[in-house]
Amino acid sequence: MTVRRLAAVDARTYWLSRSIPDDQFLLYAFDGTADDLDEALATVADRARTCGEFGLRIADAGFWTYPEWAPRRVGADQFVVHAAGETAWDDCLAAVAAWGQRQLDARAMTWRLHVFPAVVDVPGATGAAAVVVLQICHALADGVRASALAAYLLGRNDPVAQVPRIRWPAAAFPVRAVRAGVAHRRLVRDTDAGHVPAQAVPRPLLYSNNRPEGARHFRTVVVDRGVFDGHTVTAGALSAISGALAAHLRALGDDPAHLGAEVPMATASPRQANNHFGNVGIGLHPDAEPAHRARLIADEFAHRRRRAAHPSMRAEEAASAAVPAPLLRWGISHFDPDVRSPTVNGNTVVSSVNRGAADLRFGDARVLLTAGFATLSPMMGVTHGVHGIGERVAVSVHAAESAIGDIDSYLDRLQEALYRPQ
Repeated sequence: MTVRRLAAVDARTYWLSRSIPDDQFLLYAFDGTADDLDEALATVADRARTCGEFGLRIADAGFWTYPEWAPRRVGADQFVVHAAGETAWDDCLAAVAAWGQRQLDARAMTWRLHVFPAVVDVPGATGAAAVVVLQICHALADGVRASALAAYLLGRNDPVAQVPRIRWPAAAFPVRAVRAGVAHRRLVRDTDAGHVPAQAVPRPLLYSNNRPEGARHFRTVVVDRGVFDGHTVTAGALSAISGALAAHLRALGDDPAHLGAEVPMATASPRQANNHFGNVGIGLHPDAEPAHRARLIADEFAHRRRRAAHPSMRAEEAASAAVPAPLLRWGISHFDPDVRSPTVNGNTVVSSVNRGAADLRFGDARVLLTAGFATLSPMMGVTHGVHGIGERVAVSVHAAESAIGDIDSYLDRLQEALYRPQ
C-alpha cells in the first residue's frame, strides 16, 4: 500500500478530537429484521474489505511530521451486536447518545458498526426493525463522504474512491501565505464595494450555547419529504427549527431575535481532503412567517455561497494545505476548550445531508429511514441533523440537559413546526 499522509485539514480534525470528541454516528433503520443476522453481517464485512477506505487506521509518528494512513485489516472487533432481544426505539437512541463520549482510537480503528437486531416502535416500521449505526472518525470522512461510505457498506454499488492527495512541500507555505494575504485584501475591497456579501455576523450567546452538562439526549422527528414543498429540505427544516427553538428559548427566558445556526457547507473547489466543508453562519429570522422565513434562509445560503466562491478562499485553502506539521501541531496545542467566547457563529449546529435513494439493505430488509446526530462542543449544547433517504426525512436533535431543559417539550415544538405549512 502506498503511504499517504493526512491532509492538513484531516490532521487538524484528528488532533482536535483529543479535546472535543467528534466521532460521527450514522443511523439506518430497516423495515424488518435480518432473517440470518450472521449472514447479513458477513455480507457487510465482505463489502468493507472491497473498499480501501475501510482498511485504514492512523499512524502518528511524532511532532515533526503529519500522521499517515496505515493499513488495518477489517476485523470482527469492528462489528458489535447489541441486545439479543427486542429494544425500544427510545432506548436505542439513548444507547447511541451514551457512546458520544466514547470515541474510537483512530490509531487502532477508524470505524465500527453497531447493530440492534430488533427495535420496536421505529417510526413508520411495520414491525420490529433492524437498526445499524456506523460510528466513524471525522478525520476519515465528513458528513457527505461518511454517508457514501455507509451506503456502500449497506448495498449501494458506488465504490468510494481515495481522495487525491496533493502534497505541498513545507517550502511552499511562505509563498502561499503571501498569496493568501494579497487575496484577502482583495476580498475586503470587494466586500466594501458591495461585490461580495459581507461575512456573517456573530450571534449573542443563548441558553442553547451552554456548556453541555447533565444527561444527553438523542431524538428524531420523521416526516415525508413533501412537507417541504416549495423549499429545499435544508431551508424548510431550518425554518421549522427556527420557529421551535425560538419558542423554546423564549420559554427559558432568552431573547432569540438574532437566532442563528452554524451550518456545514461543502467547499466549492475539487475535493483534496476527507473533510471538504466549511461552517457558515446562517440567520434564522425567527420573527418572520414560516414561508417567508424559509425564503430568507435560502437567500442567506446564496450569500454564503457567493462569498465562498471568491478567489481568496482558494488561496486560503492552498496556504492552509501547506502549513508545516510542527506549526499546525503547535497551534492546536494552544487550543483551550474551556475558554468561552462572548459571541458565536450560531446558537445551534444544523448538519444537512441527502443520503440518496432508499436502495440500502441489511439482510432482506429495505432501508426505512436514516438519521445523524451532530457533535456537541463546549460552546454548543444543542445540535440538529437533517437527513433524507428516499421520500423520508429525519430531523434529529442532540442536546444536553444544561442547554435544552425539557427535551420532550422541545421535541413537541419541533414536531408541530415541521408539520405546520412551510
